[in-house]
Amino acid sequence: MAELLLEILSEEIPARMQTRAADDFRRLVCDGLKAAGIAFTEARAYATPRRLALVIDGLPASRPDVSEERRGPRVGAPDNAVQGFLKGAGLSSLDQAEKRDTGKGEFWFAVLKKADMLPGIIDAAMKALPWPKSMKWGSSTMQWVRPLQGVIALFDGKVLPGEIEPGGQMAPVRFGDATRGHRFLSKGEIKVAGFADYVAKLRAGHVVLDPAERKKIILDGAHELTQGAQVALKNDEGLLEEVAGLVEWPVPMLGTIDAAFMDVPPEVLTVSMRTHLRHFVTAKADGALANRFVVVANNVARDGGKTILEGNERVLRARLADAKFFWDLDRKTTLEERLPALKGIVFHAKLGTQAERVERIVKLAREVARLVPGADAAQVEQAARLCKADLVSGVVGEFPEVQGIMGRYYALHEKLPAAVADAIGDHYAPAGPNDRCPSAPVSMAVALADKLDALISFWSIGEKPTGSRDPYALRRAALGVIRIVVENKLRLPLRMFFQQDDLLAFFAERLKVQMREKGVRHDVVDAVLSVGAEDDFVRLLARVEAVQSFLATEAGRNLLTAYGRAANIVRAEERKDKGLAGKISGAPNAALLEQAEEKGVASTLSETRPLVAEWLQREDFAGAMAALAALRAPLDAFFDKVTVNVQDKADLRLNRLKLLNQIRATMDSVADFSKIEG
Repeated sequence: MAELLLEILSEEIPARMQTRAADDFRRLVCDGLKAAGIAFTEARAYATPRRLALVIDGLPASRPDVSEERRGPRVGAPDNAVQGFLKGAGLSSLDQAEKRDTGKGEFWFAVLKKADMLPGIIDAAMKALPWPKSMKWGSSTMQWVRPLQGVIALFDGKVLPGEIEPGGQMAPVRFGDATRGHRFLSKGEIKVAGFADYVAKLRAGHVVLDPAERKKIILDGAHELTQGAQVALKNDEGLLEEVAGLVEWPVPMLGTIDAAFMDVPPEVLTVSMRTHLRHFVTAKADGALANRFVVVANNVARDGGKTILEGNERVLRARLADAKFFWDLDRKTTLEERLPALKGIVFHAKLGTQAERVERIVKLAREVARLVPGADAAQVEQAARLCKADLVSGVVGEFPEVQGIMGRYYALHEKLPAAVADAIGDHYAPAGPNDRCPSAPVSMAVALADKLDALISFWSIGEKPTGSRDPYALRRAALGVIRIVVENKLRLPLRMFFQQDDLLAFFAERLKVQMREKGVRHDVVDAVLSVGAEDDFVRLLARVEAVQSFLATEAGRNLLTAYGRAANIVRAEERKDKGLAGKISGAPNAALLEQAEEKGVASTLSETRPLVAEWLQREDFAGAMAALAALRAPLDAFFDKVTVNVQDKADLRLNRLKLLNQIRATMDSVADFSKIEG
């Protein structure tokens, strides 16, 4: 069995693109091999800041010559037809095709051997790789994330014939067996003979190929440094992933924050270190921010890293000096005094300024507060009025990531009520699925008002999410409302805040997505949502839980089967007679009930319907489902003994259809069971 080793060497690939690119490259090459009928056992992809690598094991080393002829377009055909032929045949140019006279003109033919298809598969995979952003360089016409520098293509230890054509006046990048090591710690080309040799020589050239290994080196080194300094490394998987994509030879180092800056809010320090400088944050034993940070160098310094650390500390010092200056200056102005400046900030051309938005939030917050148990109306209004004031502060101007957070600090400095300060700090939350959800009454009211205003306002000007486009993060806002309501069990009828049915439907779709992610059956959610335009999510989810739990029981499954039989009969007859629905509404005529089985269903139904209505009124949906379960046995007997569509007895037939229709209507008052799969 043979091995295929591929490496694409380029200028630095953005860290956020590397993992996806490596996976896409593996997928595209493997799909090409499968389409060509070339078997393999395993494919593994890797990425560093300067390279994508792929090794495929278990390829057949030798096999009988198997060829395939493909006829292409007529000689002289349009270029797009020729290019389509070349791509489909896995050829890079017409030099690899044959020109033949068929008697009906000259045509291009491709004679393909399985072994010869590998270069075309590699070329096609490279050019099909979907980068989020790509570029051309020099006079090239090919697009790639960064300029190409080389391509390794080794099959069974031998270089495959082939090349990548950047186009324009650029020279082709020929397949070879040579790569380069670390940009600063390695000199010259490195020739390799296979994957094991490639990994070993890259390591000798100060390149760790596997991102997982680079992450482990970073974490192990950082933990060793922080333990020695008696501080703890704060977990930050996102930053770890990014930093591992920025270095080929990670060297963790421990730096120090100047003590003069430690009174600056920790969130500002964290943003400066994490977001702007890619430093890992540390904490003391009590969880407070420590004055140490971990920086990961991509170099082995002769002085043990002293110069690198000094450089990082100097840059951090400059960033924090600005933060401290603004922090000290900002506290000289109250949040209330900042409000007039919001008139100069446009929120949206069609929705006015931030000052106008604040007035809308205040109005909504007053209404929401009445529905949030324990929410002090005066504190809610004060927090809503001040929640955007920090947008015109110096710290937020310099560090936009801490808006809201800084408002809380300024409010505490002014000795405003803690609930008001916390609500200002919480009003953007939750910002995502992993963000914490406000739980204090004042915080909940202001956070809900902020998100509802965004949704209502943008809906009013027709700026709704479409497909993947959601420039104003309205899906996130809706999910935020849902989380606050559901996690805090708030009885919040959304219809009192807006009248747009499509906005309520938008909320319902977001709720369905969230419930599916938690393992709730989508068909049960659909069944409950179909009962009516439910705008109380706590009540809706209680109904969903009751229905799903009931359907998991044998009684529930059997009742669903009986419901399906009843509903199917009624629907079939309604299709035949468009006016039937009006004839079979209401209760059946007791005088027309002939058989004991239909009398049994009618009797049970007359007892069950008021019970179901009562349980629904009490919002005891489990009780409603338990009441419906009483219908199971009578319905089983009914379908065993009673013929619904009796011949020559129209009144009897209609009465029995009325009975089945009433069963359907009674069960559908809990959920539309026709939506339940199976």
